[in-house]
Amino acid sequence: MAKTSDFKPLPLIMVAPNGARRTKADHAALPMTISETVEAARASFEAGARGMHAHVRNSSGEHVLDAGLYRELLTEMKAAVPDMLVQITSEGIGKYGPDEQRKLVHDLLPDAVSIAVREMIPDNKTAEAATFYAWALKEQIAIQHIVYSAEDLTRFFDLVEAGTIPGRDHQLLFVLGRYANNQESAPEDLEPFLQTLTERRNTLGIDWAVCAFGHQETDCLAYAIESGGKARVGLENGLWNRNGTPARDNADRVKDLVAALKEKNLAEFSQDRA
Repeated sequence: MAKTSDFKPLPLIMVAPNGARRTKADHAALPMTISETVEAARASFEAGARGMHAHVRNSSGEHVLDAGLYRELLTEMKAAVPDMLVQITSEGIGKYGPDEQRKLVHDLLPDAVSIAVREMIPDNKTAEAATFYAWALKEQIAIQHIVYSAEDLTRFFDLVEAGTIPGRDHQLLFVLGRYANNQESAPEDLEPFLQTLTERRNTLGIDWAVCAFGHQETDCLAYAIESGGKARVGLENGLWNRNGTPARDNADRVKDLVAALKEKNLAEFSQDRA
């Protein structure tokens, strides 16, 4: 697929409408098909999200790393929501390994992709990953590096210093609550990431965002933005609004976050930093 844009900063709010594991049994409005995903993206864009973190599912509803399905999604998104950044996922969920993840990115040449450091480099063998990251940088593919803990973040900085992950400007996603009890996150879970970021970033340009699991998703994301970061919000991670009621759909989750930003007098960021 031909490149459509140069490397750009992360949008302030990115919607994550479905993820790899949840189905309509978890929430009736969780999109499973490409058409449902595009509609969720369109409604979320109108609500204030300027990017989408995208998963595709096969005909059985299973998460797949399928370049053909992603091409279809990207084509539909360009027609329906042309101003929305689409970031594909390379998430393995124990089904796909680094070779398959790299192949997807090579085949698709997306503008943006998220890659978990611990999935792409699960051990001390770094040569293939280093070649891949250097190629992606040359192709101007924006990689958001996913880290699940402060230890993951420390390892990311070690890999940058070693040259395995090249470049001076990087996108990061801090995941809150993935391995907490009942996958429930809290705003204070961000603190170890921020401490490590302060200690290790040096002169690197770091564009970071947060996703958070559970009932406090909105509070976690508002705190992240208040702390200088950005947010990924949606039914992939949280099914509830701040008042404890189930969200109607992904756009409702975006609206809940925008409302929280307005209450914190951060409403201007929802436009200026989007």
